[in-house]
Amino acid sequence: MLVALAALVLSSTAPVDALQASFQNPPPSARPHTWWHWMNGNVTKVGITKDLEAMKAAGIGGAQMFTVDQDIPHGPAGYGGTLWRELTSWAVKEADRLGIELCIHNCAGWSSSGGPWIKPEDAMQILAWSTTEETGGGHISAVLPPIQAPQVYARVDYAKDIAVYAIQGQNGIQKKPDDFLARTGVVRGDGIQPNFQGGTAGDARFIDITEHFSKGKLEWDAPEGEWTILRLGHVPTGKDNHPAPPEGDGLEVDKLSKSALEKHWAGLMAKVVHDAGPLAGKSLNNSLIDSYEVGSQNWTPLMREDFKKLRGYDPQPYLPVLAGFTVVSQEVSERFLWDWRRTIADLYATNYYERFAELCHSVGMVASSEPYGNGGFDNIQAGSKADIPMGEFWIPGGMASESVKLAASVAHVYGKPVVGAESFTAGEMEGAWKEEPAKFKALGDLMYTYGLNRYIFHRYAMQPWTDKLPGMTMGPWGSHIDRTQTWWREAASWLKYVARCQSVLQQGRFVADVLYYYGENAPVDMPNPQDMRRLVPQGFDYDGCDAGALMSAKVVDGKVVLPSGATYRVLMLPDSKFMTPKVAAAVAALVDDGATVVGPRPEDTPSLTNYPAAGASVKAVGESVWGSGDLPPSGTRSSGKGKVFWGTRLAAILENGKVAPDFDYAPKNYFNKLVYCHRVIGD
Repeated sequence: MLVALAALVLSSTAPVDALQASFQNPPPSARPHTWWHWMNGNVTKVGITKDLEAMKAAGIGGAQMFTVDQDIPHGPAGYGGTLWRELTSWAVKEADRLGIELCIHNCAGWSSSGGPWIKPEDAMQILAWSTTEETGGGHISAVLPPIQAPQVYARVDYAKDIAVYAIQGQNGIQKKPDDFLARTGVVRGDGIQPNFQGGTAGDARFIDITEHFSKGKLEWDAPEGEWTILRLGHVPTGKDNHPAPPEGDGLEVDKLSKSALEKHWAGLMAKVVHDAGPLAGKSLNNSLIDSYEVGSQNWTPLMREDFKKLRGYDPQPYLPVLAGFTVVSQEVSERFLWDWRRTIADLYATNYYERFAELCHSVGMVASSEPYGNGGFDNIQAGSKADIPMGEFWIPGGMASESVKLAASVAHVYGKPVVGAESFTAGEMEGAWKEEPAKFKALGDLMYTYGLNRYIFHRYAMQPWTDKLPGMTMGPWGSHIDRTQTWWREAASWLKYVARCQSVLQQGRFVADVLYYYGENAPVDMPNPQDMRRLVPQGFDYDGCDAGALMSAKVVDGKVVLPSGATYRVLMLPDSKFMTPKVAAAVAALVDDGATVVGPRPEDTPSLTNYPAAGASVKAVGESVWGSGDLPPSGTRSSGKGKVFWGTRLAAILENGKVAPDFDYAPKNYFNKLVYCHRVIGD
């Protein structure tokens, strides 16, 4: 389909131009890449050379190096050791000789960032606590019970206190909601909104008695009454990087701490860069954070200071909320929890994903990431920090392909030219040498219509031998994209097709009519494409965006335009009455300048920052744009040069605005379903 369309375009009488030339002879940047798994230290120099030469001959332009453990007998090149570093340097030199780009995963295993060099104090931290009941009216001298986390992956002999509170009027820990761990940031819970249903704390009294606590013992002259003593601290989650060989296995680094991440970089990546010498930033030009699979965290040593900077108030009086107590009221406690989750997401973005990219840039390299998984981050915000956002998809049915649409949206709204994906990943039932390009092609073409423009094959297992077939595997995982495949010598023609497609798809600008803003309720991910297709009508496409992209938008000729050049006819809002004042003001300004906005009227802020004045500000903005009083279930209103719609199908809005489908076909029936991707290049 793609070749036919390209041939149709190129058969015109127009003179040969750069676009046509790039299709006929794709540049190296258009070639697909592959993951290159070094299995448990089974690596040789001759194997490295033969692998890279085979990649070059087939038309693979880059390899992303992983060292993983999949229960394969251990080889001599232990991760991070002298021989491993020597072989890695050899790979960098051979890649330079052959004109192949190398990327290296930032640690052993495929998730996420850790190693034996990470000490417990620099590992991912989680809040932990203990409570005890005491009677006041005199001096209390008591050894407080050790703190315990509500969920710990593995016990680590490290704990540190944060604060101690005396609480009167709430007997013990209150009944927790079913999603308590998600609301407190212990586990990921996407898009949680505040729940204000509940009473006040009544005459509950909270006293910070931290100054009376030392080395596990409380010495406090307590007022009359019964008191619950809350000892609050933090412990490591105990999660390790995986699946790593023993010599590369260790604690996962604190994702909310720049200084901890810098120690992680020094533990291995800085050594690899040093060994590469002048080839760092040349043949060794990339480092990767794979899909995030190591759980969330809700504390870091500088959390109090960072929270103050980001939210504008001190979290210390509200910390008992994180242990299940209600401070002031249900509403105040829920607003604080919203701020807490938003702060976690912001720190993931700046102190992990952005700082990782900065460390790559400091040595002339670029950063790649798959910004999704079970961590407490805002996926588009996190992905925006990478130079190459990535997704993944599995054979045979495209499992996880929603991540490709996520990566493409990040690239489109933030101006990243390459959208990568871990491609054709397989399990032992789908792989096992049963794959071939004829089976890959339809799914691969479908992923191109999602916005993908660089396959990164999963996977090429490093082949250390010259005389063994079919050779090394990655245990049960992955499609076999190896020089030992029976069809390897024929792969070049397929990969030339791939490079031609990717050459065209890496140029120009993606065309979509709808920009979907998914809100600030961290953590948050884009809706599944199938759900979005029920909202965005056939013949129209969309991108997702976060608050950062939205805040940078302007209106040109009635269209919403981002600094990347991405242009949209309609801005769609999430189904929520909550907005922060800055976002509400930005949306109002876009409408005033002529934008068409679809979504409910904002009525309140979800945050405790500057509340209640901030809530009144959001309500005033909503009423000025959408109208005051009770609104009908659906309607429209002009405001400034633009319009807002609510409760109305997007298809009707586009039709009434005389916006023709970007692409249409006939007949439409159950058997005729076409998907497409549209880019514009020049005129």
